[in-house]
Amino acid sequence: MRVTVERAALLRSLGHVHRVVERRNTIPILSNVLLRADEGGLQLKATDLDIEVTETVPADVVDAGATTVPAHVIYDIVRKLPDGAQVSLETGSDSGQMTIRSGRSRFSLGALPEGDFPDLAAGELPHRFTLAAADLKRLIDKTQFAISTEETRYYLNGIYLHTLEAEGSLKMRAVATDGHRLARVEMEAPEGSRGMPGIIVPRKAVAEIQKLVDDGGESVEIELSPAKIRLQFASGVVLISKLIDGTFPDYQRVIPTGNDKRLTVEREPFAKAVDRVSTISSERGRAVKLGLQEGRLALSVNNPDSGSATEELDVDYEAASLDIGFNARYLLDITGQLEGDTALFKLADPGSPTVIQDRDGAAALYVLMPMRV
Repeated sequence: MRVTVERAALLRSLGHVHRVVERRNTIPILSNVLLRADEGGLQLKATDLDIEVTETVPADVVDAGATTVPAHVIYDIVRKLPDGAQVSLETGSDSGQMTIRSGRSRFSLGALPEGDFPDLAAGELPHRFTLAAADLKRLIDKTQFAISTEETRYYLNGIYLHTLEAEGSLKMRAVATDGHRLARVEMEAPEGSRGMPGIIVPRKAVAEIQKLVDDGGESVEIELSPAKIRLQFASGVVLISKLIDGTFPDYQRVIPTGNDKRLTVEREPFAKAVDRVSTISSERGRAVKLGLQEGRLALSVNNPDSGSATEELDVDYEAASLDIGFNARYLLDITGQLEGDTALFKLADPGSPTVIQDRDGAAALYVLMPMRV
């Protein structure tokens, strides 16, 4: 194999693919990136057996061929080469080594044969549709923070994506929950998504998609089956991921419908006040108490070790007085996702979940479990 490629293009592509490679691997080939040169250019591929990312970059191919080299090492080498450099990649007849040349720099890397590299074949993917990159980004950004990290409840370790009929039209919904808070965002379902199975996209794949969608072009082609999802970005990057094999709980049962106490606050002043008073809270508890009376909200934190803090805000609240506690970090996560100037809280009592939205009927809805204070 002998190929020359621009540093900028190679670095960008290595940046996309090397992230899926785990730094510690018991299987040596999984530490490597596959480089395949042919008349189409230079194809790069990396996998951890659950996710596979592939991208092809333009290259001047003298001799076609393929090999695999350590992903993080080649990424670091190319990253440290000067801007505008041309990078030459070569393997000899014994493909146990690959030589990288650029200017006066020369590196020799241990290589493993292409034949050892696993292929995460996507198989039959019967459901296909196209999403605007901005829509996909929104579905992920608004829900990702609520994904559970508890491995025992593995079916919560991702975003649940599904379609359903709501208000007379077909909607696509993304839902994530960790048992303490729930995030749900919906949009008009794209053409071709009707009848798709409900799927749980795992946390690591969600993080990769989130990074790729930023520089992946205007739209994303999505193909899926109950077991796998394939995303093709307009930039040419292809991501294939296994899906979580489990049943997502019936989240609709968690969303209260009878919460009759309505609190409307200015979003930014509220978030800043929560942040200020929570400075006192113990890192473990982080509980902040909301004391509600007509037209007034008192935020307070009491920590036996370090003291107490209170702050008052003028709010729109006309129901009976109520004291309720929440985890300050969760409150800030949710208010950070809201887009409007105000936040609407629908409350019931100190022990029941609270609904938080921009306004009635907003596309994004959040549910937060209270804490005892």
